[in-house]
This record gives sequence, C-alpha cells and structure tokens, in this order.
Amino acid sequence: MKLLTTSALALTLGVTGAMAQDAPSSDELAGMKGDLIRSRDITDAEIYTTNAADDEGWDDADYTAVDPEWNQIGEIEDLVLSKDGKMIGIVAEVGGFLDIGDKHVALSVDDVKLVPVDDKSFVYVTRYSEEQLEALPSVDEGFWD
Repeated sequence: MKLLTTSALALTLGVTGAMAQDAPSSDELAGMKGDLIRSRDITDAEIYTTNAADDEGWDDADYTAVDPEWNQIGEIEDLVLSKDGKMIGIVAEVGGFLDIGDKHVALSVDDVKLVPVDDKSFVYVTRYSEEQLEALPSVDEGFWD
C-alpha cells in the first residue's frame, strides 16, 4: 500500500491536475526529479491551523512557509487516494497526547494546503480549528473495512 501511495502521490503532485492521458512516461518522471514529492516526506509531518475564520481568503492563499502564528494541531497519518490514483485527501491524527485519546479524521484536499518546510520536508495547513477537526467523523481502522 505504501508503494502504491508513493507512486500515486508522485504522479498526482508532480503533474497537478493531470488526467490519465496526460500522465508522464517513466522516462519523463525520472526527469522531473526536483518537482516530485514522496509520501514519506509528508506522512507523520505536522498539521497546522491558520487560526483564521473558515472563509478568510483561504481559496486565494499561497503559503510558502510555516507562519509563526499558526498552531500545530496534529500529524498527517496517511494520504487518501481514489481508485484512479488521484490524491483526494489526507488522514489527520488530532487530539490526544502520545497516541492516547487521539482521533483520525479525513480532510479533503480542498481543506488543506501543502507548505514546504525546507527542500525535503513538508507540512499541511488547514483553515479548520482543532475543535472543528475533533468534531469530524472518525476514520480509524474500522472505517476502511
């Protein structure tokens, strides 16, 4: 599953919005080295909240670094792919302490933005508060069966 996630993520993020017929060849993928992100560079990374209202410029925002005013509210547990390999969301681990009392929730790609920390690591930021995330339905292991 990790290999599938990594491969699909590379294709999804490397060629944003590309359709199957526009997917790069294996040779082209090799040439895109600097433009690709592996799932292991994202999973277990932190999730931040902007601490802003849900509608305050979210759609137009382009975040290039972690803002010191953001609060770290969870970690990226997994990536969610559709059966056609398109990344459609993430699973966030929120709440709890040291994996006790935490909860896994799914967030749509529309509700998160990828933010680079450096050349090799990334975080996600969401417009949702910690309370809003904890109120979302749980997608723990039983959800996927």
